[in-house]
Amino acid sequence: MGFVENQKKHQTLKPKLGFWSATAISVGATIGAGIFVVIGIVAGLAGSALVVSMVLAGVIALFTALSFAELTAWNPVEGSVYQYTRILVSPFAGFLTGWMWMVSNTFGGATVALGFSYYLGVAFPGLPQNLVAAAICLGFTALNFVGIRQSAWLNNVLVAVNVAVLIFFVVFGGLHFRGSNFLPFSPLSSGVFYGAFFIFFAYGGFARVAVIAEEVKDAKRTVPKAIISSIAISMTIYVLVGVVAVGLVGAGVLGSSNSPLASAAGATGSSLAVQIISVGGLVSTAGVLLTSVLGVSRVAYSMARESDMPSVMCKIHSKFGTPYYSIWIVGGMMALMALFVDLPRVAAVSTFSLLFYYTFANVCALRLKIENRLYPKVLPLVGLALCLALLAVVVFASLQALVIGIACLAVGAAVYAIKSRFKPKTCKAEPETLQDQKVLD
Repeated sequence: MGFVENQKKHQTLKPKLGFWSATAISVGATIGAGIFVVIGIVAGLAGSALVVSMVLAGVIALFTALSFAELTAWNPVEGSVYQYTRILVSPFAGFLTGWMWMVSNTFGGATVALGFSYYLGVAFPGLPQNLVAAAICLGFTALNFVGIRQSAWLNNVLVAVNVAVLIFFVVFGGLHFRGSNFLPFSPLSSGVFYGAFFIFFAYGGFARVAVIAEEVKDAKRTVPKAIISSIAISMTIYVLVGVVAVGLVGAGVLGSSNSPLASAAGATGSSLAVQIISVGGLVSTAGVLLTSVLGVSRVAYSMARESDMPSVMCKIHSKFGTPYYSIWIVGGMMALMALFVDLPRVAAVSTFSLLFYYTFANVCALRLKIENRLYPKVLPLVGLALCLALLAVVVFASLQALVIGIACLAVGAAVYAIKSRFKPKTCKAEPETLQDQKVLD
């Protein structure tokens, strides 16, 4: 059975999201832990040149975003790069790509949940941070379970508040800007490249909307536009906030703080500004966590449709119209991880996994044989080379992340081998999913 026929046979999700909601999902998945939390890690590596790391990572993300735009314009499908790699490269490569997507975003969800607890700690000191992070994971899992419309509506609100807070930070913080905080400035240091590796995590959400493409109206045109728009919006905000943050307190203070933007706001002498930024940290990390659960559950759902995951993962709830087993399993794993890990480690592993599957996105765009391409074929080649170059940096930036990442790949390969021997059941249109079609109309 061909790819398109198989897709039609098992499709049970319906398009509900327009351009602005689609763009907001990718922006919400992007602007969060990166700017509110990971910026501190990058400042510790790149120093006052952290903005150079942001631009470098953003350019790499842009080339890969063009590959995603090309692929989604060809065939928008739930599961995104997993499905593309499966059909354009090989089923094994597709499985590993989907597997690493889930690894990346599960670690990423734990990362932003920890970021949420750190900013909550600014307002309420003494809270058990890992426990709070686990609880917020479960809370947003429950929201995703209820339905994508509810999740998308809340995400739109969170994105609007988040952007407003960051604009406030840029404008108000700019009044207390000190250029001397940029000295010394070393844009070509090795720390800048290590910083680019970590801050790439902050751009990772730009393709989130591609994962839920079947739930977007006029997806062939809407999804590519949403992807490119989210990169442009995110990079602009990142650079402005990065410049102001360094200008306020310098890279040293940012690098030593778990809530770096709140620390930077403290330099203004306004306790109200600190509280506003802390609220922004809560809102932005909440938005990323919301879309992380959404994204990983949909990839698991897509893999189950192709018998790459247990068939239970693609069961659709009769009332809420969501792949509820996938959602609760993913959310539970994020909560467990948030209980026992620390921020730099989960961010590094997430970035390694992110670069792995984005490398395959560029490979797929290169292998795509269509007459009317959106972009010249050289662009995915450049995106591939840049992803591989940044992936090589992990050897120096975090050897532990490399070891854990390779271990995750090995586990994925083992799971694929076992699956191939025992062949899990294919998802079929059961009465539950047929009923669900009415819910989604």
